[in-house]
Amino acid sequence: MGKAAAVVWDESFLGYDLGSDHPLNPVRLDLTIRLATALGVLDGVDLVTPEPATDAEIERVHEPSYLSAVQAAPMAGWDVGHGLGTADNPVFARMHEASALVVGGSLAAARKIASGEADRAVNIAGGLHHAMPDHAAGFCVYNDCAVAISWLLDNGFDRIAYIDVDVHHGDGVQTAFYDDPRVLTVSVHQSPLSLWPGTGRAAELGGKGAEGASVNLALPPGTGDQAWLRAFDATVPALLKVFRPQVLVTQCGVDTHREDPLADLALTVDGHRAIYYRLRELAEETANGRWLALGGGGYELLRVVPRSWTHLLATVLDRDVDPNTPLPADWVAHASTIAPNWPLPSSMTDSADTEFLPWGGQVDTPVDLAILETRRALYPLHGLDPEDPRD
Repeated sequence: MGKAAAVVWDESFLGYDLGSDHPLNPVRLDLTIRLATALGVLDGVDLVTPEPATDAEIERVHEPSYLSAVQAAPMAGWDVGHGLGTADNPVFARMHEASALVVGGSLAAARKIASGEADRAVNIAGGLHHAMPDHAAGFCVYNDCAVAISWLLDNGFDRIAYIDVDVHHGDGVQTAFYDDPRVLTVSVHQSPLSLWPGTGRAAELGGKGAEGASVNLALPPGTGDQAWLRAFDATVPALLKVFRPQVLVTQCGVDTHREDPLADLALTVDGHRAIYYRLRELAEETANGRWLALGGGGYELLRVVPRSWTHLLATVLDRDVDPNTPLPADWVAHASTIAPNWPLPSSMTDSADTEFLPWGGQVDTPVDLAILETRRALYPLHGLDPEDPRD
């Protein structure tokens, strides 16, 4: 890494609170920052304090009528439309302000990269990738990922690659740029046949004039570290090398973990760490080192998210944490007060083997079928041979 990386954080991010019984509990952010701090990952790092995004900035991807609905929702009650007031997207106090701050955090990270102050920047509170132009969806009110990409397109960049490794399809970002050939959206997710939102098939290629700019790799339930990494390696790097992005934007949801209560993939914290290392390498190899990393899903709040995203922060900062590092006693004591009967891990690893056999063209497993389906759909549009594993 060249310039110092930027970390965007402020405790006010915890105001994005959909309720104590909601899966997207902000305690996961608090525990992540506490763990990263306890392990020294943030030592000497001047945290970037975000400012709320303006209405005009949010309206880069959202309709003004939707912003008005979000702003009015806490006073209007539950029947406000636009996907608000549902079990997934309940209305909460200061909803617009909290959501605008998340967008502002991702914009602050984008500005650090565009200004040249940093080659890398991270906002773990971001990654709300399901929000649509006129409605909330999947716990997401405003789509900070899409707003940040839109801003980058107007501030010095005309080729941006977005890689989404959340277990759910990155549908909101795909929708925002489906017709824009300047943005390559890549989503690696659990098959839409078995998981909400039911989109993200290989045949979703991009709109007219942007054919091939939308990439979807849909993996079968039960896919673990080695198979996930094999599939990613067999599809994504070659597309990035052809596309030649100027900046890599990644949504780093960790609901792919085997303990996540809302999905059915079987990755580990070690698999997540391997993904972050690969994203860092790809940013260096294909995007001149520019990498904007965002958070995302992840609903095992104590055992998984804090460890995985501490590894993300460490990876962005080039302060890689030894997976065998014990969890600090003070952090464990604090986490235990939140869920006294919930067993906590003892270290920063799940003791999983992430070494994988590269794809060689065979079709022996359901994951191999997914690899070939995506390659056959996308590779010819980029001048690559879907049957040749060297591509």
